[in-house]
Amino acid sequence: MSNDFEAVRRKVALRFREPTKLPKEIFSDEAIYREELQRFFYGPYWHPVAHRAELPATGSFKTTWLAEVPVILTRTADDEVRAFINSCSHRGALLEQRRCGVAAQFECPYHRWLFGNDGGFIGAPGRKEFRSDFCETDYSLVPLRVAEHAGLIFVSRDSLAPDLQSFLGAAASPLADCMLDDGRLKLIGYQKVIYQANWKAYIDNDPYHAPLLHAAFRLLNWHGSKGQLITTRPYGHMCILYQINHYVDNGFLNDPSAISFLGTDDRARVVALRPVTGITKHLDTINIRFARPLGVNRTEVSYAFFGHQDDTPEYLEHRVRQSSNLLGPSGYISIEDAAIYNRVQLTTNDGGYARFVKGVGKPRDQWSQNDEASNTEWWAHYRTRMGFAPEGSADG
Repeated sequence: MSNDFEAVRRKVALRFREPTKLPKEIFSDEAIYREELQRFFYGPYWHPVAHRAELPATGSFKTTWLAEVPVILTRTADDEVRAFINSCSHRGALLEQRRCGVAAQFECPYHRWLFGNDGGFIGAPGRKEFRSDFCETDYSLVPLRVAEHAGLIFVSRDSLAPDLQSFLGAAASPLADCMLDDGRLKLIGYQKVIYQANWKAYIDNDPYHAPLLHAAFRLLNWHGSKGQLITTRPYGHMCILYQINHYVDNGFLNDPSAISFLGTDDRARVVALRPVTGITKHLDTINIRFARPLGVNRTEVSYAFFGHQDDTPEYLEHRVRQSSNLLGPSGYISIEDAAIYNRVQLTTNDGGYARFVKGVGKPRDQWSQNDEASNTEWWAHYRTRMGFAPEGSADG
């Protein structure tokens, strides 16, 4: 813990009295942000970084980031998914900069050091002149822990992270629903956006918030509030389960086929995995939102869209069209989101609070889909994890 953070922590703790009333400086303070990286992103948590569909064959790889740490994922010859810090073990250059591809080996462009896709050191020019105690096994790529659920691949840097099922808790089943149970998904594309908002402001308002923001909800008759709500302790994962409403053409869209439901699985799901991943399954769209902080006030979100391996070409084409127009950063439903994230961020230095009121005070088992109270499970955990709660608090 830095001295800068400790000074801030004491001040914030005096204002952070309850998880329903958030001091806004937690969204804009640089020392808090740096501490969050250590406690959440490099601490004992699991982070979704890819779906197995993004590594479709042995030898496939994907590069990504865990906050500020570059990561490379590989699918080795024995069909095992491995994860490493994407940094040459020699002088630290970024080893692979392609977003994805197929490779049995990775060569650092700086001094031509060569590594297998299992992370092992293979060789380097001038090997005979290396220091006498040079040991090849000391120069493998730095591995990360890897776990998988319904094809969704998680990584963790911390050996103290619990097993993945314990981390997911009751969110495991809705998450598998989003992966169509068997996890045999097919990647159909990406959209990427950078929001001008702190990572917590992003995940607190996405993937779910009250539908009042979106005119399309009313115009397309997609009002919610009738679904089942699941929240988990201690991490505060949040899941919303509901059945889709079939769209009845009301003349609002010239071509309503983009939002037609052509499948047979009418389960709809919204899952927020802490600390910062959103997953949605709605109509024929399956979307994983891989997010990472780019600083205290910027968050990058890579929207990955999927179909199923057994989809017909016609159905897959429909999924692509619907994914492109419905729930991405410029979709019918979510196009207003970026503006509201930005407006939330713009007030974070005014010394005030962000407050939760709807549903607060009701018993937990009576919370409904649109109640803000469901967000407070996460904030209770956050408050404790960051040392803002009084010692011995029951939060989190």
